[in-house]
Amino acid sequence: MSNQESFVTSFLKLESAGGILLFITAMLAIVIANSPLEPFYQLFLSTPVEVRVGSFGIDKALLLWINDGLMAVFFFLVGLELKRELVEGELSDRRNIILPGVGAIGGMLAPALIYLVFNKDDAIAAQGWAIPAATDIAFALGVLTLLGSRVPTSIKLFLTSLAIFDDIGAIVIIAAFYTSKISTIALLVVAVCLPILYIMNRRNVLSKSAYLLIGLIMWVATLKSGVHATLAGVVLAMFIPMRSNSDSNYSPLKSLEHDLHSVVAFFVLPVFAFANAGISLKGVTVDQIFHGVPIGIALGLFIGKQVGIFGFCWLFIKLKLASLPSQMSWLSLYGTSALCGIGFTMSLFIGSLAFEETGVNLLFDERLGIIIGSLISGIFGFFVLKISLRKN
Repeated sequence: MSNQESFVTSFLKLESAGGILLFITAMLAIVIANSPLEPFYQLFLSTPVEVRVGSFGIDKALLLWINDGLMAVFFFLVGLELKRELVEGELSDRRNIILPGVGAIGGMLAPALIYLVFNKDDAIAAQGWAIPAATDIAFALGVLTLLGSRVPTSIKLFLTSLAIFDDIGAIVIIAAFYTSKISTIALLVVAVCLPILYIMNRRNVLSKSAYLLIGLIMWVATLKSGVHATLAGVVLAMFIPMRSNSDSNYSPLKSLEHDLHSVVAFFVLPVFAFANAGISLKGVTVDQIFHGVPIGIALGLFIGKQVGIFGFCWLFIKLKLASLPSQMSWLSLYGTSALCGIGFTMSLFIGSLAFEETGVNLLFDERLGIIIGSLISGIFGFFVLKISLRKN
């Protein structure tokens, strides 16, 4: 087995195990939020945490430290994976880019349109149009694991590649649509960090701590600028050297990626899920369940994802602009498309940007739609893939 294959295998195993842990922590949060421990859960998330150096300080509730700080680490890992895939991975071959790329576009457009159909007359609710546009790779691969060794590598690579493009789309959406008032001074600090990182990259500086120090400064400046701080993680990843000029066997990027995989899969994402999935079902009315926001999200994830991904892929294959991956049937493509309706982590994250961090007191809870849509998509996609693999 080649190094590339062994890396992909270990990556998929890690992501799958992380997806299972993600599910457990999310369920734990829901149980606690609907138990006598709920006041302690809310007190834990609202605990003020302050970091101060002289007159400069950052003072946020613990929930925002998790969403702005820990998720920046997650986005940093996403950026590292993206750069590696583009340089020497599956996405370095144009033929492997087309199908998951167009699938990701369809998988973002269709859910957003379905959501807006249900919320076009409510300006506040319409802000959540991007919530069902995301795919949770950890959860999706966790479901694939339940199907065992029968799942072809081509399906796993297609799903992983599509999720990477999906993450790129989410990054662009966050940068373009979910930023607050811009601070020019803070952005100037970010602008100073960029050429420093560029020079370090060009000179093949291999010290990971040096990059992380500049990255920390850039994260703080981005946090203060009004642009969402998690984007600093993606930008930093683009400057990490892929190779060492002096040692062909050493890659700073792969080393960092290896170090962060376990941290993100088994700490960052489970903590995020625990902090954000604790939806209280006490006093939930029928009107709240069938509000345009949760309904738009649930249908966007379940209907929009499979229609958008499968529809766009079918069109490009029929036009001979792309080809169906080996060992992948039309039915398994459809099942994989449905599985992409699991939008848990990124959907919760975008939902927090659209609604919860605005301070607006809303009569709906977008998390209800995310959980329902993701759960139905996971179950439906699992059984469709199980049938398709049995036929093959």
